[in-house]
Amino acid sequence: MNKYEAMIIFPDALKDEALEAALEKVEAEIEKSGGKVESKTRMGRRQFARPMDKQNSGQYMVVNFKLDGGKLGPLQARFKLNEEIFRIQIVRASEIIPVPAPVAADK
Repeated sequence: MNKYEAMIIFPDALKDEALEAALEKVEAEIEKSGGKVESKTRMGRRQFARPMDKQNSGQYMVVNFKLDGGKLGPLQARFKLNEEIFRIQIVRASEIIPVPAPVAADK
């Protein structure tokens, strides 16, 4: 399974209850595809650099999940059909390798 990170923009017009319901639908789609959601981070409302589709801002959410690489295409196609998602971008998350702390030289 590969690790992925999805940046999802929901319409700014969604209220908190509707936003939670939309996020649950996203999680359900990932799990239905055989994936596992690892974490969710709500980034709040943000202004766009320029208006997109007559929208000036959106509610951002980052979802980290694991999924087989062959199932990503069909998952993205289902997300495009979801009218509650304004924009979505999914990238493969790289493994973070911890860097050892430098050792001070004794003199």
